[in-house]
Amino acid sequence: MRLFSLQRCCVCLLTVLPLIVSAQSGETGTDRGIKIFNGTDLAGWAGKEGWWYVEDGAITSESTPEKPCRKCNYLIWQGGEPADFELNLDFKLSSRGNSGIQIRSRRVGNWDTFGYQADMSGDCKLVGFVYHHKRGLIAGRGEDVTINADGTKVVRKFGDPAELIRAYKPEEWNHYQIVCRGPRIQLFINSTLMCRFEDNSTDNGAEGGIIALQMHPGPPMKVQFKNIFLKQPDKSGNRSRKVESHAAE
Repeated sequence: MRLFSLQRCCVCLLTVLPLIVSAQSGETGTDRGIKIFNGTDLAGWAGKEGWWYVEDGAITSESTPEKPCRKCNYLIWQGGEPADFELNLDFKLSSRGNSGIQIRSRRVGNWDTFGYQADMSGDCKLVGFVYHHKRGLIAGRGEDVTINADGTKVVRKFGDPAELIRAYKPEEWNHYQIVCRGPRIQLFINSTLMCRFEDNSTDNGAEGGIIALQMHPGPPMKVQFKNIFLKQPDKSGNRSRKVESHAAE
């Protein structure tokens, strides 16, 4: 009996220990994947000094008339450069705000980035769009877009943009779900599919890239993010680049 109890204790310890270590690092696992923001501080993230902080359990950035934002800057997750993944998070954006979530992107210095962005704007116009720093708006709400190997673009419609945007709640908390599988990316707002596209060009970012949150220049605005979870395939099927920590840009 004592031996059996000891064995049970060892099994329990081995089961619980990874959860303890994960919680201490700010990463906890659920069916949504790993929690990559701990809700308390910016551990595991890096951004431009003076622009990013935690308020009411949410990553926050705000510009004001006294503190205008004159150039985009990004808060960059330091935990890896995933290729195939599902990213879930909640966001809130002021009515005059503009922001986005960089995926499969790269750093270009001075806390700037280059690559795909799950777009959003407080006036609703860009919510659920895919933007790219070189190509501009790639896919809009209700669009299924294919970019061929030669760079030509095919656009098919699957929904009415005006109807789809009804899923978005202005100036309230909304849920963004981003799914990346091979050359294909899908964006959901509050569980409603906004757009999808497949990029078969040579520079499609499918080998992986950084995840980052955007502070946008323009009128005074505020953006917040919380409940950030990253889910990746198991190690045998995951494609991801290792990221180096950058204390400064």
